Amino acid sequence: QVQLVESGGGLVQAGDSLRLSCAASGRTFSIYAVGWFRQAPGKEREFVAAISANGYTYYAESVKGRFTISRDNAKNTVYLQMNTLNPEDTAVYSCAARQQGLVTMPSSYGYWGQGTQVTVSS
Repeated sequence: QVQLVESGGGLVQAGDSLRLSCAASGRTFSIYAVGWFRQAPGKEREFVAAISANGYTYYAESVKGRFTISRDNAKNTVYLQMNTLNPEDTAVYSCAARQQGLVTMPSSYGYWGQGTQVTVSS
């Protein structure tokens, strides 16, 4: 069982940076793959980035080169560094975990945090 809590969201201007954190409970967090997803008003939830248990990463094309996902297993935390933000990045960002490998489909993740709002003004 894993519980996830996101933090780090906020209101920023276009071009700014934010770092989101996904803090997990549970001693076996290191074996979980973790994904970040986002959902904007009126849109479906979409994949942003994911990191496997051994550190392999994968990104959506829309954020590749701007966002970086990383993990610190000693702190049971996964980070999403977001640079050069633009208004299209505005959404509620949620992290999710699964015991199997890295995937991009939200329905494949069994554990979810409550989400954190990111708003980027132009």
